[in-house]
Amino acid sequence: MADLKISNNALASRFEAMVNGGLAVLDYRIEEGTIFLLHVEVPASEQGQGIASKLSRAALEFSRDSGLKVVPQCPFIAAYMRRHPELQSVA
Repeated sequence: MADLKISNNALASRFEAMVNGGLAVLDYRIEEGTIFLLHVEVPASEQGQGIASKLSRAALEFSRDSGLKVVPQCPFIAAYMRRHPELQSVA
């Protein structure tokens, strides 16, 4: 999945990636300088390939670049942040 294209669908408040005809998403909400990372979902047939991690990284990089404080409300994203201390500065 090195060539995974992730886009920020700001109207739907989610990051998206098409994977083999399915849609992987990371939902978020932005309020007063804070981004709440709500939920990440990958089609069952595509799980275990690092897609959720790539969506999480994209959301965290976007947050850092936008100057937003991050509140991970999804257990997967919280665990991802613990495993990647270089991205914890946004929390």
